[in-house]
Amino acid sequence: MARQRVLVTGGSGFIAGHCILQLLAQGYLVRTTVRSLEREAAVRAVLVDGGMVDGDALSFISADLTDDAGWAGAVADVDFVLHIASPVVTGKVRSENDVIAPARRCASCAESRQ
Repeated sequence: MARQRVLVTGGSGFIAGHCILQLLAQGYLVRTTVRSLEREAAVRAVLVDGGMVDGDALSFISADLTDDAGWAGAVADVDFVLHIASPVVTGKVRSENDVIAPARRCASCAESRQ
């Protein structure tokens, strides 16, 4: 039986990192999103420091909650989605929807693929 693939959104975040480590340790293939693929080496280094096993089972894809680009590829051929990413707003937040709406849109994309 093929290994199951899990998409973890927000791969550079603290909570996502812990989820990635647990999933890899349990034998899952993991794909994670980062806003820029330039972050991959830094994220991998943090995960190695955290005890990452089977780093070959981890892949990265560029996707940003505020943009539709990359999300179709991110959810392609995955069995599960852990939607952990949340938009980061600098400065004063004018409305809670500035933070909540992008996260909801991403979750809706993942649900619609089923």
